[in-house]
Amino acid sequence: MKRVFAIALAVVVALSLAVETQARVVRVRRGPAGRVRVTTRPGFPIRRTLPNVVIRTGPVVRVAPRVYLGAVAFTAVALATLPPANVRAWTASENFDREDGWTDVTMDIDRRGTRLVLEIDKGPAQISFAEVVFENGEAQVVDFNDGVHRQGVYSLLDFKDGRKVDHVRVVAKAQRDETAIRVHLVT
Repeated sequence: MKRVFAIALAVVVALSLAVETQARVVRVRRGPAGRVRVTTRPGFPIRRTLPNVVIRTGPVVRVAPRVYLGAVAFTAVALATLPPANVRAWTASENFDREDGWTDVTMDIDRRGTRLVLEIDKGPAQISFAEVVFENGEAQVVDFNDGVHRQGVYSLLDFKDGRKVDHVRVVAKAQRDETAIRVHLVT
């Protein structure tokens, strides 16, 4: 009997360790009590303490990050205008409320393009990072280092080889009552 118990205990411990290394699926929890630590996968390139966030339910993610490329520091390269509508293959927008604080959103893309453009509207935003996940499981993290950025249009990430982007995840918060963050995929 002791042997069966020892084997069962060993199996439970092994399974719990295996589950801890996988990403957790977390649903939206509103309000201060609903905050959770940002969930990352092994190999995530940012090493600082990440904020507690409200997670918004979004699309079902088809591709989970398999391998992280080195983090890219956001350089806040402002663009004079948005690229013309005829070259924008996809656009999504999320509103961030100051009351919510740090918020984790995922935007479903599932399209091929050559670069991503970030648009901040209605007020400044403090952004921790953006995680771009490609169809092959490679993930590129753009580190904003929790910086505050003004309204405007910025170059987020260029990938001239015409890659297919599965989704983009953004962790940010509004600095005023409301801020809108839009991501545009350019062909």
